[in-house]
Amino acid sequence: MPPDQEALRKIPSVEKVLHALASSDSAVFTRVPRSVATGIVRSALADLRKRVAKGATVENPLEDVRITLAHFAATRITPVINGTGVLIHTNLGRSPVASAAAETLASVASSYSNVEIDLHTGARGPRAKFLETCLATLCRSEAATVVNNCAAGLVLVLQHLASGQKNEVIVSRGELVEIGGGFRIPEILEASGAKLVEVGATNKTHLADYERAITDRTGLLLKVHRSNFYMEGFTAEPDTSELAALAKKSGIPFMHDLGSGAMMQTDQLAPLEHETTPWETLAAGCDLVCFSGDKLLGGPQAGIIAGRADLIAGIKKTPFYRAVRPDKVIFTLLQETACAYLDAASGDTKGLPEIPVVQMLAIKESALLPRAEAIIKALSDSRVTTGTGTARCGGGTMPKSSIPSITLEFRLEEKHLEPFAHALRTGTPGIVGYIDAGIFKLDLRTIFENQDKHLINALKKGLNTKL
Repeated sequence: MPPDQEALRKIPSVEKVLHALASSDSAVFTRVPRSVATGIVRSALADLRKRVAKGATVENPLEDVRITLAHFAATRITPVINGTGVLIHTNLGRSPVASAAAETLASVASSYSNVEIDLHTGARGPRAKFLETCLATLCRSEAATVVNNCAAGLVLVLQHLASGQKNEVIVSRGELVEIGGGFRIPEILEASGAKLVEVGATNKTHLADYERAITDRTGLLLKVHRSNFYMEGFTAEPDTSELAALAKKSGIPFMHDLGSGAMMQTDQLAPLEHETTPWETLAAGCDLVCFSGDKLLGGPQAGIIAGRADLIAGIKKTPFYRAVRPDKVIFTLLQETACAYLDAASGDTKGLPEIPVVQMLAIKESALLPRAEAIIKALSDSRVTTGTGTARCGGGTMPKSSIPSITLEFRLEEKHLEPFAHALRTGTPGIVGYIDAGIFKLDLRTIFENQDKHLINALKKGLNTKL
């Protein structure tokens, strides 16, 4: 079928589209640089022409292009209000950092800093000495260091300890987990050049399984915390102290990949399971531990390695270390996060650190309910009521645990639920909630109290649209 020449002629030029969009939708243009917008529009128009040439009907080419540009503009990173009840939401940036840490970063990032200079002598200074000392103190370890993320930390350790003639790493089959993005522990291990030696069965691994696998080629005994799933029923595994004793007797380093990085007794914060802390693992005899910075720790994306000083020193001499070393942004955020824990622990009140994820875990339902009632009063809409919900840690952390919470419930006609959710997500600021049993919900546990005013304004706008 020949292309519809009249339809092709109706497709406007790039300049006409840009002019029309600039006049009618300036909000998009403030979020997309003009040169980038031009490229998006040109590509969208070319796609429309191809579709028309194949016989497709295009009713409103300008609107089609506007939607394409708006979708692209929405990918620019910007703050959102998290009403999902998932504290460590990977899609929403995992744990938010403390306000004090963000304020310090603003002054450091927009200026020069002493990241690698000794201000006393004027000579080149040690990089991250302050941070590493604070992290070692926090973890109660001999030493600590930082890399881009926990996976990088694991690869780095393996490259240092499991190479050459002693390149075998022993790990239980029940710990060969898949983490976010489809990455799997076996693939990460093999990327380091190490040879994986699997022991035990999926549900049961015994100390004797590890013992039989140890040879003169064994470079590391590895334990991986099952932080994003759990096994129950007919299961068994040796505890950390037993593995540590075996590793010590065999003269092999023992590392525990904790993943989540809890720095508080989680079972004392909320009705949660106990999450093993780095110092508990090290006290049990581990030589090294690694964990993420942006999960339960409540800092930026980073991988923290803590443990024996000689092993940490060797890791930092590995050529690959420089490739995964963070910059001043991560160092600053992480040092302020570590200081928040240390200051809270040593203060007179010994209270909770001003870390958002910790505060969200600890807050009581009784403190959330007055906020919900105040928001509902401000909205003055019979379709909005308070409810109860279940918050979760998220981010591959403590999958068995759930926390009772308070929600705002929007009882709309079923056909209006998705449009309402979409309108909130694409507003300014974007608001992300969830639909459960035919009700749109916002969980207040993951919404900062200082966001309530913005939340009310956005909800009024959303509720007043034609639904």
